[in-house]
Parts: sequence; structure tokens; C-alpha cells
Amino acid sequence: MVARTLLQDRFGPMAKPMAIMLAIVALVFGGLYGFNAFRNMMIKQFLAGMANPPQTVSATTAAFQDWRPKLTAVGSFRAVNGADLSLEAPGIVEKIHFQSGEEAAEGQLLLELRKDTDLAKLASQKAAAELAGINLRRDQAQLKIHAASQATVDTDLANLKSAEAEVAQQEAVIAQKTLRAPFAGRLGIRAVDLGQYIGAGSVIVTLQALDPIYLDFTLPQQALNGTEVGQPIDATVDAFPGKTFTGKIVAINSKVDQASRNVQVRASLANADHKLTPGMFASIDIVTGKAERLITLPQTAIVYAPFGNSVFLVQKSGATGDKGAALSAQQTFVRLGATRGDEVAVLEGVTEGATVVTAGQVKLRNGSPLHISETSQPPVDADPKPVDQ
Repeated sequence: MVARTLLQDRFGPMAKPMAIMLAIVALVFGGLYGFNAFRNMMIKQFLAGMANPPQTVSATTAAFQDWRPKLTAVGSFRAVNGADLSLEAPGIVEKIHFQSGEEAAEGQLLLELRKDTDLAKLASQKAAAELAGINLRRDQAQLKIHAASQATVDTDLANLKSAEAEVAQQEAVIAQKTLRAPFAGRLGIRAVDLGQYIGAGSVIVTLQALDPIYLDFTLPQQALNGTEVGQPIDATVDAFPGKTFTGKIVAINSKVDQASRNVQVRASLANADHKLTPGMFASIDIVTGKAERLITLPQTAIVYAPFGNSVFLVQKSGATGDKGAALSAQQTFVRLGATRGDEVAVLEGVTEGATVVTAGQVKLRNGSPLHISETSQPPVDADPKPVDQ
């Protein structure tokens, strides 16, 4: 009433409209102030709700495992004795004495070429040699009674030796048309047929000695310090998944290849069942030392970076909620050792029993709240193999 009286005294008839205008202005400014205050409060609540929510990750417990230092390599099998058999002489195949894939003994007759003409020529040469022998014996008898000269006897002797040499040469030609197994082994697939003309050097069949069998592979030169003749090896091949073939090193090359700085190594494996064949590819493990107890983690747990490798450890904070103690992430640097399949050895930075994040690290930083997923994780295999789907 006092303000209204003052307005009426000062502005006279304009007092009432002026009061209404002031009330409207006050209402507008009050509404703007209230809206800004409400907006700031809602933004603050939104940001508080968005501040570092718990991140869902997978984790595992660090534990010791016994690791044996070993070298790995790849190589190929080769026969102790192996050859593609052929003949020195050309001709027409007359007889075949073997079947594809069968075992052959050393010296076994395998194939004969047609040799009628050669046998006839041999008979002629034998007759000539026999005649030369008769002439020699007759002239030697006459020499004793001085009815023939020494020069005649010497000529007869030379003729006999020449005839015998021609017989031996012809017998060698005939022998070249007969194929025999040079060693015991398994025959491959026959590459010729009866009546077929083959040239000199044409492959007739392959022969491989399969028990034992060699495995050739290469190692880097720095591996020579832990490699020696007689050392055991384990080999696996894709053709027989889950089966390990054992053997031992029998030879190490006497020089290192200058281009690759690798050295060739040869191992020998028993192969009585002939499962392993020359040319087959193999993966090789060579144990080089005593077993070590090392803390191991899946390789997915490691955050690799140029400035150092690290892991995120799961820490329990003092605050508790409905689901127990709150969890947070703590990043720590680690020193890594050797790898084995999906696993890696951790030499420093992680202790036994520590809980380590294995998936989801990309969204973490120090102090990030965590939620451990209970979803089952893929298996960690020390020797993973590709699986056909």
C-alpha cells in the first residue's frame, strides 16, 4: 500500500499501469532465473551419472606353470634312401615283376626290356672268344715243339682277351636292360606299361626306404648353443592330429648358411608303420633346458605399447554396495618372457593370485570402476591349431 501510494503520489494517473508493468518484468526475470537454475541442476545430475560408470571386462587369475625352454621349427621328411628308378639303356618293356605300392627287397628283379638281339650278339661274341681260346691253346702246344713262333702265341692271347672283353661288354649292355631294387623299401606307382618304348633315364617307379625316416629342418645360428646330436625331438603333422612322433637329432650341418644365418639339422624317427612319407611337412619341438616355474597369462591380457608393455590389475576398494566390494582397475608395467601358443610368461609386474583383465582394456584407465563378466572365455591353448568350420 505504501509503494502504491508513493506511485500514485509521484505518477498520478499512470501509477496503476506502471505497477502492472513492473510485476510482469519481475515475473519474467524470475522465470528465467528459475529455468537457468533448473537447467544447471539437471546438467549436473546428468554429468554425475555419466562420470566413469563401471566397465564390463573379462579377467583371469595369474598362476604359476612349469615351462620347459624349447625351440620350434618346421621341416620336411625325406627317406634314408630314396630314388626314382630308371634304366641306362632304351628299349621296349617286356616283363614287369612288381605291383605299385608293394614292398621290395634289395636286389629284387623289377623290370626287363626286350633283349633278343643283344642275346644273339652275345652268343656270337662268346663263340668268337671260344675260338680264340682254341687257337691260343693250339699255338701254345706248337710253340713247345718249335712249330709256332712266340709272336703267334702273343697274338692269339691278345685276340682271346679282346674277345672276352667284348663278351663282358655285351653282358653289361644286357644287364642295363634289367632293373633291380638297389635297396629295400616301398615302391611307388608304376609309370610304364608292357610293350611301351622307354628312353634311357625314363623314370619307371620310385623306391623309398621308410623305416627309419629322416626329418630335415633349419634352426637360427644362436640355437646351436642348446642343440646337439642325440637330443630328442617331437614332431607333429597335420595328417595325424593329436599324435606326436618322437625321434632324435642325428646330424648338424658343418656350416651356417650365409644368406639366412640358419643351420640345417637332421633328425631320425622310427617309422615302422610307414605313416610318415617323404615330402610331408612337420612341426618340430626341441626341449633345450630344465623346466622353469613361471607366471603365465593369456596374450590378450597384455597391452603392448612402444613405451612398455602393461596389464590392468583388478583392485578391491573399501566401499561396498549391494554386490559386494567395489572393483577398480590399476595399470602396471610388466616384463615379458617367452610365448607359447596363446600364453606368455610374465617375469616381473604380476604376482601369483593377482586378478588380471584379459579383455576390455581399451576402455580402461587407472581407477576405472569395473564389473567382471561371468561369461565363459575362449580356452587358452599352449599349442593352438586351426580348426576347419
